[in-house]
Amino acid sequence: MDMKATQDKPLLGKTVLITGGAKRLGRASALALAAAGADVAITFNRSAREAQHTVIDLTAAGGRAFALKCDITVEKSVRATIKEAVRELGGIDVLVNNAANYETVEFDKISVAQWDAIFASNTRGPFLVTREALPHLRERRGKVINMGSLGGLVPWPTHAHYCSSKAALHMLTKVMAKALAPEIAVNAVAPGMIDLGEQDAKAFMRKMARVTPMRRNGTSEEIATALRFFAEAPHFITGQILTVDGGLSLSSVAE
Repeated sequence: MDMKATQDKPLLGKTVLITGGAKRLGRASALALAAAGADVAITFNRSAREAQHTVIDLTAAGGRAFALKCDITVEKSVRATIKEAVRELGGIDVLVNNAANYETVEFDKISVAQWDAIFASNTRGPFLVTREALPHLRERRGKVINMGSLGGLVPWPTHAHYCSSKAALHMLTKVMAKALAPEIAVNAVAPGMIDLGEQDAKAFMRKMARVTPMRRNGTSEEIATALRFFAEAPHFITGQILTVDGGLSLSSVAE
């Protein structure tokens, strides 16, 4: 292979599966990995139209891309999706567990159903998808990258269930790094406040930018760059949680 092509497209010939890759951080990550040369499969649950648009943009990057409907909280759905992804991609080199839910609820108002739903998507989902993808990842000496959160490191009083689910995902990342070594490297990216241009979050984002040491919020591209780092990194790097938050976790005001 041409040396320049290898430098420009370090993931050329690699296959990636990203859960929840239709929009937001998942979409940005999918585009970054496709730009690095990877063939990319994304999953979606309810965002069929966004998934279609993302596949068009991924294909424009030059690789193969397709979308699969999957509910990561349902074992049967996950099993069928992994089977289909492997049939289309030929294997899995990098698995990105990005699909998750986020919710703001006062502590004493969180219902058991809300608690269970957040854990089902944010913690059980990544476990299920990784477990089903395991034989294919082992075969390729692959990598798993989990999308954690600053909320898994810092307690947010109005997000008890969300913070707990992400803290559990961070621990799962470390457990998997030990359990799946030496064939598979497992790491996580923990985004801080990322400005996705949402109108109803503008005032909150301005407030958070003021208390962030870097004096601004992050971008989806910056999270995608961190994720791409792990996708391209030496296999020897495993069990790490990379916080990408402009130093917000160092501040006494993290929410």
